[in-house]
Amino acid sequence: MGVESELLGVLNVKVISSGKRTIVLAHGFGVDQSVWQYILPYLVPHYKVIVFDMVFSGNVDPNHFDFDRYTSLSAYAADLIAILDELQVEKCFYVGHSVSGMVGCLASIERPELFETLILLCASPRYLNDESYHGGFERGQVDSLYCAMKSEYVAWVSGFAPLVVGVDEPSVVEEFRRTMMNMKPEIAVAVAKTIFESDMRSILCDVKTPCSIIQTSKDIVVPMAVPYHMQRSLGGKMNSVNILDAEGHLPQLTAQGLLLQALKQVLEGFEMELEPTAQNANI
Repeated sequence: MGVESELLGVLNVKVISSGKRTIVLAHGFGVDQSVWQYILPYLVPHYKVIVFDMVFSGNVDPNHFDFDRYTSLSAYAADLIAILDELQVEKCFYVGHSVSGMVGCLASIERPELFETLILLCASPRYLNDESYHGGFERGQVDSLYCAMKSEYVAWVSGFAPLVVGVDEPSVVEEFRRTMMNMKPEIAVAVAKTIFESDMRSILCDVKTPCSIIQTSKDIVVPMAVPYHMQRSLGGKMNSVNILDAEGHLPQLTAQGLLLQALKQVLEGFEMELEPTAQNANI
């Protein structure tokens, strides 16, 4: 069995439906592929949908997380490309949530022919502030976050989950808390450091694939200045920003209707109607 074939099993890759066009859904930090459960029924009647777990997800055997390799987002981009190659995907629509937005950008630079469009959902190229850029976090805040994760992971998750969800929906907070708790704390800390210490601003100009940036109007992780910074910095000619009238960092779970409308806007050139299907989309 080749490395790419093995990767499909390791990352729990699933191909749902058999449409002519392909959509890839990539989740962010602290969740797993189940975060797309409410979106899938609207996509599978029209598309071949690919979902998978990022290697840091609690659904993946932690023995497969290489602490040296995954210090760079480029390693995650290599995994994405390997999945697409193994599945013989020639071109896809890519939806990357949070950190997976930048993973998709890196993959599109390496292999632009694979991507029709990048849909960057609540994504950011840089989370730390500097003199001329508002990423949302000061250095002291991030260092305190690392310390809290290391010393009292359970307590940290309990406080972090409602802030990220951003709305008063206890069931969603509990679901996010559950997927966070599925991660091994040492992996969660390592991934958090990779994300917060990364600075992808310099690579945005090399992203020539059309990008559609979808962002909620209030997100503790991504301030409102970030999507417009990305739009100005991306190298392609067809980049848009769509601000959802919603709060929180997980609109897949808290604002599905608005998110689906935004996705339809991006894809409307292909005369797609987002209607649910009776097909079981459990993942």
